[in-house]
Amino acid sequence: MKLLEGIKANNFVVFGRVGMDLYPEPHGTKTEDAKILQAGMGGSSANIAAGICKLGGSSALVTRVSDDSVGRYCVNQLKAYGVNANHVKPISGEYRNSLAVYESRIEDHQSVIYRNGAADFQMDIADVEAVNYSSFGALITAGTVFAAEPSRTATFHAFALAKKVGVPIIFDVDYRPYSWPSPKVASDVLSRAAADCDMIVANDEEFGFMAGSIDKGLSKARELSETTASIVVYKMGPLGAITFVNGEEIRTGIYPVNALKPTGAGDSFMAGLMTSLAEGHNLKTSLLRGSACASVTVSKPGCAPAMPDTNILETFLAEHPGPTSY
Repeated sequence: MKLLEGIKANNFVVFGRVGMDLYPEPHGTKTEDAKILQAGMGGSSANIAAGICKLGGSSALVTRVSDDSVGRYCVNQLKAYGVNANHVKPISGEYRNSLAVYESRIEDHQSVIYRNGAADFQMDIADVEAVNYSSFGALITAGTVFAAEPSRTATFHAFALAKKVGVPIIFDVDYRPYSWPSPKVASDVLSRAAADCDMIVANDEEFGFMAGSIDKGLSKARELSETTASIVVYKMGPLGAITFVNGEEIRTGIYPVNALKPTGAGDSFMAGLMTSLAEGHNLKTSLLRGSACASVTVSKPGCAPAMPDTNILETFLAEHPGPTSY
């Protein structure tokens, strides 16, 4: 199955963590001064899956959660967003769900992530072999699944199973140093994973990390588009993105907003990009719609709760003066 053909099925199997987010209210409150903490669903892969559903697509998440009230909260949240949670399995013992505490403010923003004994890293071969890959149009994963075993080996096995039935693989590199045993291991494994994928989305620092230095990141992205991947998106934060496809470079800007916090933008971008391509928009328009989703998300509290549905996205695009250009 070709990449765009798979995406147009608008039905995605997503690998990676789901977690609980806590953020102080009212907006602008420092965590150390908090009296009220609002709960919401988080975790990059879960956010992508939820964002896809909010925008009219279908998604299923494959991961492990802790066999406790927090794990059950995460499963309930997935279902509330319309995400298929049939492949989200509990694991007992001392394994725990991810917990993120972050602030709804830009200046001196603080994010604290708890990942000790992470339940999602316990996803194993049996978990990925239980998935019927031929029932999905494409596989999406965030890079954190590769940071530890048995999740790393299981995800590479999932890649092989997806490829066997012609399902394209979309990779959001999403490098989080705190999850990895060392930068060397992360660079080697993420580079290996990227070489297996049909579409790669990462920021300039992540491509630079895989290439060995930030100044080599753009060349790394271009090289991947010329050798293994059909589409490579090189994100540059406020400077927009450069997308490599079929020997061409597509430059797209951002939709400036008054940001409330920096978190959730990349996950929302991916959800908007996937569903827009699925709806038949061309690649440049889809990239811009993904950028609009990111802008909506950073302007509101929470991650999954802040991601737009179709009506919110269309209203934003109609009312915003337009993206920056570079």
